[in-house]
Amino acid sequence: MDAKNKRPVRVLVAKVGLDGHDRGARVIATSLRDAGMEVIYTGLRQTPEMVVKAAMQEDVDVIGISILSGAHNTAFPRILDLMKKEGLDNVLLTGGGIIPDEDAKQLNELGVGRIFPPGTPTTEISTYINEWVATHRN
Repeated sequence: MDAKNKRPVRVLVAKVGLDGHDRGARVIATSLRDAGMEVIYTGLRQTPEMVVKAAMQEDVDVIGISILSGAHNTAFPRILDLMKKEGLDNVLLTGGGIIPDEDAKQLNELGVGRIFPPGTPTTEISTYINEWVATHRN
């Protein structure tokens, strides 16, 4: 829970594209919920447009993308563009999956938050999200 606003941190977890493997996304969603966050899981095969629309409807603080398909260099920039068009300037876009370090660095330079590789402790992810929200929430 964010102490400033007395409202739990709200996180949207999404699987973008044709990637049908969602075990990791479900583990993250459950661990964030267990850490006191409100989690909305959109399910499989979401488009960037669907993700941003859901983020707006749910008034989330964070969009977390789980991606294993190799489409990260397309999906993340598209989501960022849509977020900017919709004025979601105070929403963190982060994620994880099979993303090479060099690609993760390029995504960070575009404005994507930390990218978490497989095996990252879930407490590290929840701590990062809580700290980001505490600093950026209006």
